[in-house]
Amino acid sequence: MEKRADQLRDRLEEEILTSRYRPGDRLDEQSLAAQFGVSRTPVREALFQLVAAGLIEHRPHRGTFVSEVGPRHLMEMFEVMAELEAMCARLAARRVDASRLAAIEESHRACEAAAESGDMDGYYYENEAFHDRIRAAGGNAFLREQAAQLHKRLKPYRRLQLRVRNRVAASFREHDAIVAAIRAGDPDAAAAAMRDHVAIQGERFTDLLASLEPHGESRRARD
Repeated sequence: MEKRADQLRDRLEEEILTSRYRPGDRLDEQSLAAQFGVSRTPVREALFQLVAAGLIEHRPHRGTFVSEVGPRHLMEMFEVMAELEAMCARLAARRVDASRLAAIEESHRACEAAAESGDMDGYYYENEAFHDRIRAAGGNAFLREQAAQLHKRLKPYRRLQLRVRNRVAASFREHDAIVAAIRAGDPDAAAAAMRDHVAIQGERFTDLLASLEPHGESRRARD
């Protein structure tokens, strides 16, 4: 049941981010269950996860609706995420022990395998484990909790961002620099590498916004 709800959540994430469902659209449990050929239970769980991620909102006595996240708010969330993750990497470089370093390197190799096979969704999930192991290595439970919470809010956008051309290869190279700095015990280098990895500015931000653009509007713009 949990796997089915997760798969449904991923499908709905993609349909929201690619504007199959637009901000303000109502998501009806019964209609979604019929559309995807499932019971209402996994639909309810998927919607609950999307509410937690901030992609949709539940309005009492009215139903569930697609949220609107503007470019400015999105940029601000990524800025905060970059600083939180940089703090985690800094602490990891100072405090990591042999077993946690081995776990980080294991996740790094798993990311490499997914990148080489061209499995973007697989890379995303291995990337989640990579970041969580760095947070754990930092040894600050409160910081790990706050970073994980915001990471969950940004998950749909980070997942979509990896579909931008050449982004997976670039992401893996950035991981390489982070791992090298943590292994060397260099907190400043680890923080800088992580900050650069997570923050989206300039072309990376415009690429993300372009991937969020409704396909129909893109076609009209080219016509």
